[in-house]
Amino acid sequence: MKSLTDPSQALSTGLAKIRAEFHVPDGFPTAVVAAAEAAAKRVPGQHADRTAIPFVTLDPASSTDLDQAFSIEVSGGDLLLHYAIADVAWFVEDGDTIDGEAWGRGETFYLPDGKTGLYPPLLAEAAASLLPDGPRPAVVFTVRVAGDGAVKLDGAERAIIQSRAKLAYDSVKAADVPAGFAELARRMATNEERRGASRVDPPEQEVERLVDGTFRLSFRPLQQSEQDNAALSLAANIAIADAMLAHKTGLFRVMSGPDASKVQRLRNAAQALGLPWPASTSLRDYQRTLDPADPKQAALMLEIRRAGNGASYQPYQEGIVPWHEAMAATYAHATAPLRRLADRYVVRCALAIANGQPVPQAVTDAFARLPKVMGRADARASQINHAAIDLAEAVMLKGHEGETFKAIVTDFVDHGVRVQLADVPVVANVRASGLRQGDGLTLKLVSADPDQRSIVFEPATPLEH
Repeated sequence: MKSLTDPSQALSTGLAKIRAEFHVPDGFPTAVVAAAEAAAKRVPGQHADRTAIPFVTLDPASSTDLDQAFSIEVSGGDLLLHYAIADVAWFVEDGDTIDGEAWGRGETFYLPDGKTGLYPPLLAEAAASLLPDGPRPAVVFTVRVAGDGAVKLDGAERAIIQSRAKLAYDSVKAADVPAGFAELARRMATNEERRGASRVDPPEQEVERLVDGTFRLSFRPLQQSEQDNAALSLAANIAIADAMLAHKTGLFRVMSGPDASKVQRLRNAAQALGLPWPASTSLRDYQRTLDPADPKQAALMLEIRRAGNGASYQPYQEGIVPWHEAMAATYAHATAPLRRLADRYVVRCALAIANGQPVPQAVTDAFARLPKVMGRADARASQINHAAIDLAEAVMLKGHEGETFKAIVTDFVDHGVRVQLADVPVVANVRASGLRQGDGLTLKLVSADPDQRSIVFEPATPLEH
């Protein structure tokens, strides 16, 4: 389905309701805008000149809040990743008007018809963004990536950089990116396999606004360029996390994996879906073999994600090694300070450590407060995303009541099963019993209500499985 038919503008109306329901801010207070205007005029005075380094950015084509730019060079058998991160702290001071507003938001919130930023656009999409239209202040981390993918933070400095190009995931070519880009991604992937990491992303159900003003609902697997680009952030985030842990400070991203009973349930699900899973193969190793382009394997990938306990933030605690199960590593968020509040403080912490300076007390104090603030913001962002998808599903199916749809059972829920429709990118809960994961069935659409963001199916004729 290329786009949603929405002549009554139910999607636009519904998105406005979502903003109101989840108290998504509409713009910024006058005082914050005025403070951002003043901050944008600040002239960098603590930054080395690194404009000779050929940095580029790689993001979705429509993105203007660019957190990261990169350049790569060879150093013997190692690769040196020069990773420039937007120097948000140069523009935002502890306790100022912009800072206070950012703490109230926590992160940028995304909806299909636009985003609500963590910082005013004058900063996030202009003065602080690493766009190629002029020099920008940044914190440049130098990460050494060995032949086996092991990473180490070699240094960090405040610097003025000049991006050479704004590259896009859907159009970038190998000749556009620095030499070593694909090799660095390969090394990181090899290291992940050696560690037993399970950083495998299932296809995401998303709603996208098209250039003609219509919308599209789809399952979107990550593009190869997007996966390779993620390896750069992974290298920097692990290297920074290791450095913070060694200095007994920091804020870490942690996640525990499914317990034994959940792993057994996942094995049962794989069997029901007709997917072979050798008894000698761990969950970590098995999920790396799954192909998101295959509907049954994608369904299992989504179920594996739901079986986890979710990621959260944790400040350094003496005697505790912060661990991220999916990464199989100590891990931190440092590379998106324009979009996540916590990253601004992790960047400041790593910058101090790399230069033999004490971590500012304001940063240490923030680490204690941030887990609650970021947890609340993450939950809000997830609710907004799910609400937008529910709305799009209802709009797409409105007017098709009484029609039948083929589906496959992906999971069990209270009073029924969770299904994925075969021919449209819709996931729904259905009241039904006597079904197994992997079963096919035919559903009849009973109702589709965009105002309530709800769809109701009932079983029709079971399919063979």
